[in-house]
This record gives sequence, structure tokens and C-alpha cells, in this order.
Amino acid sequence: MSRERTLINFDEFDKLFVSFEHTAFRLETRRRYRSDEQGESYRRFVAGLDLDWDLDHPWCVSRREQSALGKRFERVRIVDNPPSVGQRYLLNNSIRNGMVGEDIRQLWRADADRLGLPAEDTWLFDSRFIALLHFDTDDDLTHVELITDPVRVARACQERDAAWHFALPHHEFRAQVPSDM
Repeated sequence: MSRERTLINFDEFDKLFVSFEHTAFRLETRRRYRSDEQGESYRRFVAGLDLDWDLDHPWCVSRREQSALGKRFERVRIVDNPPSVGQRYLLNNSIRNGMVGEDIRQLWRADADRLGLPAEDTWLFDSRFIALLHFDTDDDLTHVELITDPVRVARACQERDAAWHFALPHHEFRAQVPSDM
């Protein structure tokens, strides 16, 4: 990989989740993701119904397979106070992600701001390169930029470490979120 920023297509992006060797870390900073809102589980969540996750969905199967190989999937989700509907959905969805091998933690946005965490959604793979996710004004993912610049990657590793240190595991964070919101 060059040290330049390179746009990759969505198929290349998907392949990163199989080709990485050790760790895939996501910093999720957005208040909503339109792709979530287009799914049946989101509609069920908003209606107050059980989500009845399909743990045999290809995404879930892939996460389990990669986790079984010893690879780690970790996320820190930045959450507003009060959480947006999209953030509440993702908080609930953390249960499913945990069932297929992801370790997800949450961090209040005020704490993320105090830590100086970026407002960008990224995946950091093997502490070697970043997939920077770009969204449009409708909160749709438009493209993915691969960043291999060692200075930017080192900063992303520091941001990951700070976020992970201060973020709370799902069950602890969930206890801080009023159920009537």
C-alpha cells in the first residue's frame, strides 16, 4: 500500500474484514446511519418490537468465522446525552454484535470531546492502516478512503487507546441510559 490516501470501492472495503490479521477497531461517531434506518430490525426497534436477529446472516457468520481465527473486532461508539434514536438502536444492536464476536463499548460524546477524539468514523486495521468512512448530508456512506500515512495511523492508534480506556462495556453503559428515552 502506498502512503497516500486512496479511495477504495465497497467490495475492497468488505474484503478488509477478512484479510486483516489481528485487530479491526471502529470508532463510530455519527448520530445516525441511514442504512440502519432502511432495515427491518430498525423498524421493529422503533415500533418497540423484539428484533429477532438473524444470526445466520452472512455478516454475522463472517464475524464469527474471523473471531474463531483469533481476530478481534472492537468498537467504541460515541453517544449523545440523550442518545438519538439511531444511537439507541445501535446500543441495543450491541447485544447481537457481541453474540458474533465483537467487543463494543460506548463513550458519552462529552467525554469523547474532552479526550479530543475525532468526529470521523474510521476502521483501524492491525494498527497499520485506516479506512476513513465518508458520508453525505443524508447520512449515507458514499465512499471509503484508505489511509496508510504512518503519522496519521499512529495518531489513530493513540485515539483508539484513549477511547477504549475510557469507554464502558455495553452492560455498564446501558445502565446509565434511562429506559424511557
